[in-house]
Amino acid sequence: MSFNDGAKLDPSQVEDVRGSRIGGRGVAVGGGLGLIETLVWVLLGGSQSPGGALGSLVDQTIGGDAGEPGPASTALANECKTGADANAREDCRIVGYINSVQAYWHDEFAASGKRYVGAKTRFFTEQIGTGCGVASSASGPFYCPTDKYVYIDLGFFDELRSKFGAKGGPFAEAYILAHEYGHHVQDLLGTLSGGTGQEGATGQSVRTELQADCFAGVWANHAAATGFLKPLTEAEIADALDAASAVGDDRIQQKTQGQVSPETWTHGSSAQRQKWFRAGYQTGSGDGCDTFSGTP
Repeated sequence: MSFNDGAKLDPSQVEDVRGSRIGGRGVAVGGGLGLIETLVWVLLGGSQSPGGALGSLVDQTIGGDAGEPGPASTALANECKTGADANAREDCRIVGYINSVQAYWHDEFAASGKRYVGAKTRFFTEQIGTGCGVASSASGPFYCPTDKYVYIDLGFFDELRSKFGAKGGPFAEAYILAHEYGHHVQDLLGTLSGGTGQEGATGQSVRTELQADCFAGVWANHAAATGFLKPLTEAEIADALDAASAVGDDRIQQKTQGQVSPETWTHGSSAQRQKWFRAGYQTGSGDGCDTFSGTP
């Protein structure tokens, strides 16, 4: 996916702490290979409210303190200013995707008379303290609902190809980021709840993850309309679907365990993840992302 050269990036939505270790309070957590954003399930509990329609948005103010950005964030601000920068550098490209995803949801919430409050992303390496506890690169990208940050070690995108077997490509990266921001949208909608012990192919955990996949597809449908990106190509959508397949529970289990155990799934099968990303992309509406009714 190419950015419009003249698009103005907003690097303030990203804090770059790569190369430093930031401690944190709480229990050390890690998702293991491919278990993206498992921190969500460490903290959340309670009942799941069926959702998908923006008409039921919860208008809430985001709080939490994730600390002050360091010198690396200043460097990012100086180097990631335009779409041309996003086309030339991976970290600037990630900034651009985040800007586009949040621009879409800001406008979509506003159209429903609600307010979208943004979430920042933190780039880190090796280990980081978060509002959800201490995490390592092995956790994969994740959203922490306590401090309202998305966390990512950019090395994950190399692992997406080398360990998960994805083809890669820039839009595979966009899918991962849009999925994490899908969790932030769920947080604002009031549907990001559940807990451990709700695993399985039709469990609450899987349904929540699949809705985030669907929200990623919704954004993809409108990505060019945000002004940051050029229209998607079929090859780019194929890269997103390939990435969704690569992080399916069944594919990961087969690769790491040599067998598939649907009763332990937390994110959904390859087919489920592709199905719901495609559903969001084809409809272009969050109303079509009710993964909590029927068979996911």
